[in-house]
Amino acid sequence: MNRTGLFIALALWLVIGVVFGLYPELDLKLASLFFDAETKTFPLKLNGWAGFARDAAMWIAWAFALPSIVALVVKMIRPDRPLMVPGRTVIFLLVTMTMSAGILTNLTFKNYWGRPRPVVVTEFAGDQQFVPWWDPRGTCGRNCSFFSGEGATAFWTLAPAALAPPAWRPLAYAAAVVFGALTSALRMAFGGHFFTDVSIAGLVTFVVIWFAYALIYRWPRTRFSDEAVDAALTRLNMPAYRLRQRLFGRKTGPEPSV
Repeated sequence: MNRTGLFIALALWLVIGVVFGLYPELDLKLASLFFDAETKTFPLKLNGWAGFARDAAMWIAWAFALPSIVALVVKMIRPDRPLMVPGRTVIFLLVTMTMSAGILTNLTFKNYWGRPRPVVVTEFAGDQQFVPWWDPRGTCGRNCSFFSGEGATAFWTLAPAALAPPAWRPLAYAAAVVFGALTSALRMAFGGHFFTDVSIAGLVTFVVIWFAYALIYRWPRTRFSDEAVDAALTRLNMPAYRLRQRLFGRKTGPEPSV
């Protein structure tokens, strides 16, 4: 998560955006590689193993976030106990997952950027007009093509990779990129997304992770400690905990020092 990585990501974003903006037919040509003109369908979409692989990819991604989710829920229920996962890990993983695979994709672009998916455009036996990635005026009403939520979720595995031990970090980054690329290719093979949908999803996710890592771990003015996160969550959830204890007639004891 150094500056070189950020510059490479921004450069790729610029190149892909410009090239596919000037030549949007490239998206159609890449999508056509997975389309069978004879049956007028994307054959892999009907493959049971491919469908299982798609679901498994999302399970794998969420498995990395699960320990932090559990730790946060337990802390909310029992704020008198320390977090089971380092505080910065909880914040870093859950904030980046929420931003990249939730707010920026499913709650923002996919509902307001009306780009139809490949499977429904006229070039692939659909009934909607193809539009380039930069055009939000497509006829898709909701859950549209740009940009890919599953692609963003798969590339989000770069976040736990950033927390790997330094000796293993390059390998973890490589594995996350390969995982994101394969998952994205599968979405293209299903006719669910164009190349620009999945590639921009990956780049947006990387930029979100890069800035979150810098804010939490690198920049002196904004970074904080695991203990500070634990103390803040204790203060936030202690009033509700003490109220529950009183309602059930249990002793609350002295409020822990934070």
